[in-house]
Amino acid sequence: MLCERFGIHAVFNPGAILLDRKYLMVARVEGADRKSFFAVAESPDGVNGWHFWPRPITMPEWGEPATNVYDMRLTAHEDGWIYGIFCVERKDPSAPADLSAAVAAAGVARTHDLVHWERLPDIEAACQQRNVVLHPEFVDGKYALYTRPQDGFIDTGKGGGIGWALTESMEHALIRDERIISPRHYHTIMESKNGEGPHPIKTPQGWLHLAHGVRGCASGLRYVLYLYMTALEDPARVIAAPAGFFMAPEGEEYIGDVMNVLFCNGWIAAPDGKVFIYYASSDTRVHLATSTVDRLVDYCLHTEPDGFRTGLTVERLNALIDKNL
Repeated sequence: MLCERFGIHAVFNPGAILLDRKYLMVARVEGADRKSFFAVAESPDGVNGWHFWPRPITMPEWGEPATNVYDMRLTAHEDGWIYGIFCVERKDPSAPADLSAAVAAAGVARTHDLVHWERLPDIEAACQQRNVVLHPEFVDGKYALYTRPQDGFIDTGKGGGIGWALTESMEHALIRDERIISPRHYHTIMESKNGEGPHPIKTPQGWLHLAHGVRGCASGLRYVLYLYMTALEDPARVIAAPAGFFMAPEGEEYIGDVMNVLFCNGWIAAPDGKVFIYYASSDTRVHLATSTVDRLVDYCLHTEPDGFRTGLTVERLNALIDKNL
């Protein structure tokens, strides 16, 4: 009769992890009621045989119960825990009459098996935070966070891009000193905003990062994915930043609930060097792209950065033509 007791609208923006030789995604599942929740999907090889676990994740609450939670990043940290950091959305109490006004915070939970979760306090910061990612190793004996400071729930305002911050503990994470390592820039793929995707992959040449960039265009906001690398000994120091996007919406990826969007907060580097990139398109569905660590590192280290003006772009193109000739 085309009626559903519980309608599922979309599955997208999954975190991902290789655990006990199983490829797992913690997907954002959105019901017909617009509320998102987390559910675990499992595959034996990362490509085939995907199936959801029988029940969604029952995430404990912290503080004021969240209206919505979504976009979990998973990090198996060297302290022995698997951390999930995700966006927590609550109604903005300062604007009671505006039913679209919301406040974003970074929620934190930890687990060993993706079944039993311990909820920790939301990350404390001076501004709203979304797209916060935990670095997998201690840095100077502290937990390291990739942040995305913003003035409002949607608009970044003075937020300058992807930030870097250290905190003494994840049991009460506090962002005090924050510096931007991947800045927004006029007339680029990250003009409006940008944010870290999944936690970076450690390679012999440096830390490999996947992030999203957003710019405004005639059809609205356009989300694309880009890569960059930071130094092994200093994960906050950028050593490579290829110009432009790494992936952008193509074909059916352009169409969906929120159009012209690619977003990724989950990838897995397999023991054999293969990389599984689980990305979503248009807030509707999940796709898989595969590559290798070597190929992605080569792309980063040997692709020129953005010169930020047409003249330098033409110089870069002519130099590549000369080299190929």
